[in-house]
Amino acid sequence: MTKSWQTKLIHSDATVPPGYRSLTTPVYRGSTTVFPSAAAVNDSWDQQRFGYTYGLYGTPTALELAARICELESGTHTLLVPGGQAAISLIDFALLQAGDHVLVPANVYAPNRHLTTGLLARFGVTSSFYDPGSGAAIAQSIRPNTKLVWTENPGSITMEVQDVPAIAATAHERGVLVALDNTWGAGILFDAFAAGVDVTMQALTKYVGGHSDVLLGSVTVRSEELYARLGAARAAIGSGVSPDECSLALRGLQTMGVRLGAVERAALEIATWLAARPEIERVLHPALPSCPGHEIWKRDFSGSSGVFSVVFTPAFSRERVHRFVDALRLFRIGYSWAGVTSLAVAFEFHSAERPHYEHRLVRLSIGLESTVDLIADLERAFRA
Repeated sequence: MTKSWQTKLIHSDATVPPGYRSLTTPVYRGSTTVFPSAAAVNDSWDQQRFGYTYGLYGTPTALELAARICELESGTHTLLVPGGQAAISLIDFALLQAGDHVLVPANVYAPNRHLTTGLLARFGVTSSFYDPGSGAAIAQSIRPNTKLVWTENPGSITMEVQDVPAIAATAHERGVLVALDNTWGAGILFDAFAAGVDVTMQALTKYVGGHSDVLLGSVTVRSEELYARLGAARAAIGSGVSPDECSLALRGLQTMGVRLGAVERAALEIATWLAARPEIERVLHPALPSCPGHEIWKRDFSGSSGVFSVVFTPAFSRERVHRFVDALRLFRIGYSWAGVTSLAVAFEFHSAERPHYEHRLVRLSIGLESTVDLIADLERAFRA
């Protein structure tokens, strides 16, 4: 067939040599998937079973990342979404409906709380917030219409460690599903399914991405029935992911073991140093006895990550706490965490459901700078 040069721009006969092999996964970009015949066309979201149908459901780059996350978390299926909050939302949208009740820990990640009390409430889902230290006592909060219990282990600001196995066992006795935000442990420091969790999620934005330049989330299950519900919901709301983001996350996975080891050691050293400072009332690091749930952490976790909080003594006003944070030079001020740069953020609590730390809590995310330099930075800020 003779083709004009305009057609050749789109339908080229040019070829390249075969056989190129790389250590990295190619970045497959695309929306349209080409089918071999008219009869082969289908629109299934489950490309693992039915083959590639549409770029929204994932290119090979995304599916490889999902498979690798699934392998690390010992699941059977992993779905990717554009961020950690998207993962939380997907779980709620897939597993709850009008008339249902959801239980959420009082220390939960703030956007999860806002979703629960805002959008879910508008759609007829009621909610209650429970003490994260409840353990088996959560039975007192379960209602006849409770369908889902959220856990966050540990809490991402106040760092309470939950007795997830006890919560899961109690919930399952009453036919209630259990979801876990496993971001602090990067999906590997806490074995969610061994603890009885039904569906686990994490913000791949954090330790998997690892460089503050990725927005991704994952949802992992073992149940085929839950996989079908979650997959159908993801397709319905059009929650696709960028193959470029997935490529960065695949790269991040290769160094995550080294990074996690480095930040664990640095965070423990810095947390121990801070615990001896007269300005600090309490260090909230799960690996330290001062943290609520420390004994449970020792029982259930294989290690710790680089995020923890400190509570200043009552002598520190809001202005003094802010002056401390503003005086830091190596620690930058910003949300998120788990990148190579250390971060500090001051929080303020006035809820009766929260510990009475008020304005005195500062969360630190330890990066990959020299631990000696980070401690010197903190000491300078104390002097300021």
